[in-house]
Amino acid sequence: MFIIKNKNIFLTISAIIVGLSIVSLSIFGLKLGIDFKGGAMLEAAYQGGRPTVTEVQDAVKKLDLGEVQVQESGVDEYIVKSRSLTEAERVSLLDALSIGKTKQVTEKSFNSIGPSVGKELTRKAIVAMIAVIIAIVLFIAYAFRKVSKPVSSWRYGLIAIVTLVHDIVIPSGVFALLGHFHGAEVDTLFVVALLTVLGLSVSDTIVVFDRIRENLKNHISDNFSETVGKSLSQTFTRSINTSLTVILALLALFFFGPETTKNFALVLVVGMFFGTYSSIFVASPILVLVEKWQRNNKKK
Repeated sequence: MFIIKNKNIFLTISAIIVGLSIVSLSIFGLKLGIDFKGGAMLEAAYQGGRPTVTEVQDAVKKLDLGEVQVQESGVDEYIVKSRSLTEAERVSLLDALSIGKTKQVTEKSFNSIGPSVGKELTRKAIVAMIAVIIAIVLFIAYAFRKVSKPVSSWRYGLIAIVTLVHDIVIPSGVFALLGHFHGAEVDTLFVVALLTVLGLSVSDTIVVFDRIRENLKNHISDNFSETVGKSLSQTFTRSINTSLTVILALLALFFFGPETTKNFALVLVVGMFFGTYSSIFVASPILVLVEKWQRNNKKK
């Protein structure tokens, strides 16, 4: 019952964090990678040790390719991202990465994505997010169709959507900050991470809601707030332990995994943390507030 008794505090904390995330997104926006805005990505491998990042950046600047991002990968590799390149510019870039021929470099891969492809990926990403959210609302409304009192089944679905928006906005706000201050770019893995967060978060929320549904059927209490509080107590340890296990694995991937998956792991860590928070400290308290609001309206 501790969570329900202090629901206003937990909801206020969430509101503040979501508000700050929205401000971050509004001011900085998300820095789109070549997956969405188009461009070229060259992965180069060095034999006998790679040069420093500064040396590579200085060599690339001389080519006048516009904004170029140099990113370490693996032990002896670099990933260079830039605008779309012609074949001649690609060859010139590879030559420049040789750092005056003192470092032998090999092209591991080269990918080029046009602006039209990037726009198509953006559209599909948005459609995928909307489709997942709609499917979740419909599923929860159907799964809880036999629970009409004291809160209608479709309201469970809407509350789940509120928590999902909470779980998407916060990682996006964090990434907007990282993009502005550290150049972190949003790519298709970012979208995959958000979709994964949606699935894991709603799963956690449904576990709590399902326990509430069972306890309502069993009439463990005539007080709805008390029923929700006891349901949270019964699922709290399970939710925390499950999420903590996943977060620890993701932290290992972030710190010890390849450079290309660090942002993916970071989005999942932030999303999982706040997804667990929302399932316990946001969804159920909102459910209690909705029931209280309905009860007060009936009295009027």
